[in-house]
Amino acid sequence: MTPLVRWARTHPLALDATLALAVLVCMIAGSFVDHSNADGGSYTWGARTPNPLSLVLMVLGAAALVFRRAHPMCVLGATAAVSLAELATGEPRTPVVMSAVIALFTVAAHTDRPTTWRVGLATMATLTGVAMLAGPLPWYAQENLGIFAWTGMAAAAGDAVRSRRAFVDAIRERAERAERTREEEARRRVAEERLRIARDLHDVVAHHIALVNVQAGVAAHVMDKRPDQAKEALSHVREASRSALNELRATVGLLRQTGDPEAPTEPAPGLDRLDDLVDTFRHAGLPVEVARAEEAPPLPAAVDLAAFRIVQEALTNVQKHAGQGAKAEVSVVRVGADVEISVLDDGPGGAPGPQDGNGGHGLLGMRERVTALRGTLSAGPRYGGGFRVHAILPVKDLATDTTSGDATT
Repeated sequence: MTPLVRWARTHPLALDATLALAVLVCMIAGSFVDHSNADGGSYTWGARTPNPLSLVLMVLGAAALVFRRAHPMCVLGATAAVSLAELATGEPRTPVVMSAVIALFTVAAHTDRPTTWRVGLATMATLTGVAMLAGPLPWYAQENLGIFAWTGMAAAAGDAVRSRRAFVDAIRERAERAERTREEEARRRVAEERLRIARDLHDVVAHHIALVNVQAGVAAHVMDKRPDQAKEALSHVREASRSALNELRATVGLLRQTGDPEAPTEPAPGLDRLDDLVDTFRHAGLPVEVARAEEAPPLPAAVDLAAFRIVQEALTNVQKHAGQGAKAEVSVVRVGADVEISVLDDGPGGAPGPQDGNGGHGLLGMRERVTALRGTLSAGPRYGGGFRVHAILPVKDLATDTTSGDATT
């Protein structure tokens, strides 16, 4: 934006006063020019002199233009009135009608199109009719037809300026709305990513710390009487802590900048690591039985990760809350277009709810994972004792959505 344009936008009244002064100078200069074309079609400067009334009307018309943007209709009425007075009484005529042309342009530029049509036609008809009927010139004189042409062009030009301004404003609004939408979408994606990372961190920490706690307790209990068993328990503590560190490093590595050479390249865990997961619980003293198809088709990455984390969190809850002597059963089966995950235990305890002071975030995280995949999750005590976690994750719908998104992209 240039300094002149910036000044014009911040000082509209001063700009209108400057315009009014320029119009007054043009009207006074034009009043000294002979328009009769009597000398071979040329215009003669100083061939006539305006009368005092015409000078007063020119000053009044120009002064009204100072308020053209604040009160466009009133200014048009005032300039049209002084123009009619000049057309009816001026001898010789002076170009007072120039002020009405500027006022009509302002009305057309600041109102709607129907108003422009009505006001423009009325102004053109009135000024042209009075010029043809009340003046000393014949009705078909070029000066009278010029009034009709100038008022018509002023209305058309003002309407074009209004249309262009509305078009630019609409484009600016759409751009601002699109920018706001992009910012909201970016914030939503950041929030979703933070929630996903928080769930992964909780799953990793809760699982491995629970195993470390159990094995450390076993080692402390048998340290004096059975040192070999204590050594084995401490070995499991070391393995669990190493696994926790590796998974934490991989999860936190997602926060690195793109292109970081230290960013993790290992894929997210899935059901292909279910046996390793179950072995860690068995080493911790929790008997676990697994039922799953040997040659099941591969799952989408999101479903595979969610299924692994659900089993991990459910077994961690069994380890922490089911009590001594509890057994767990894990089932992963394909049922039509869905995959069903069930984790059962027969312990006297149960998983804590959100109201407990001891946890509840694991169940909440599982529910959020399942909901994000448009699945269902049920978790609660079993009849006769124990706890049950059952999740249904859609497979084909998610794969179809992913394929459609890739195709669209």
